[in-house]
Amino acid sequence: MNTLAFDTCFGACSAAATWYTPDGVAGAYRFERLLRGHAELLTPMIGEVMAEAPFDYGDIARIVVTTGPGTFTGQRVGIAAARALALATGARIGTLSSLAVMAYTAAYDIPADVAGKVLAVAVDARRDEIYFQCFAGPGWTALGAPALLAPSDAARMLDGRAAVAVGSGAELLVAAAQDLGIAASARLPDLEPDVRHVPDAAVAAGTERPRPLYLRPPDAKPQDGASLARVSTGVS
Repeated sequence: MNTLAFDTCFGACSAAATWYTPDGVAGAYRFERLLRGHAELLTPMIGEVMAEAPFDYGDIARIVVTTGPGTFTGQRVGIAAARALALATGARIGTLSSLAVMAYTAAYDIPADVAGKVLAVAVDARRDEIYFQCFAGPGWTALGAPALLAPSDAARMLDGRAAVAVGSGAELLVAAAQDLGIAASARLPDLEPDVRHVPDAAVAAGTERPRPLYLRPPDAKPQDGASLARVSTGVS
């Protein structure tokens, strides 16, 4: 299956065009860390991987996009691009969580460390909370949906199982787990999602309208009583 995948949820932007060959799956990949500018980088990055792929946009069978959690802007950038490309190409859209992509990336980077343990992805969400999702090998199946939790609540969800925590919130999770007597270690604090490591079977079934996975309401809220009074001109 000809697939185009990309992620813009956190502090990186990644894209992958993959296709089948007689020897297995081949692909073209890009990955770049950045704090902002995902919208400006994503389109050129997609163009680069598609230039290396042996198929055109009209031959894409599936577009894969992460729906979150992540930054509000990052989530919207990726999903908007997926919807636009699907409309232009007729391809179906597949989705997965950004935390799942991080789990697959960690399993690729440190396979010996995570073997036989729960792989807990923890991203610092500020306000003493983390974005959290657990996975179990060998296929790194999700043990629950992504959640926004206090580190102590996330640690309890480990159910006493030995775990390796990865991501910018890993130290917070490990400290909370150790307070509960749970064996856990922190690795890869700078981990970001990289779609090159996503197994084909991990992608959720196709959908026409993926939606961002907002686990926290937006910080910006309308100000009560701040609207301007309507001015009467006396003209009917």
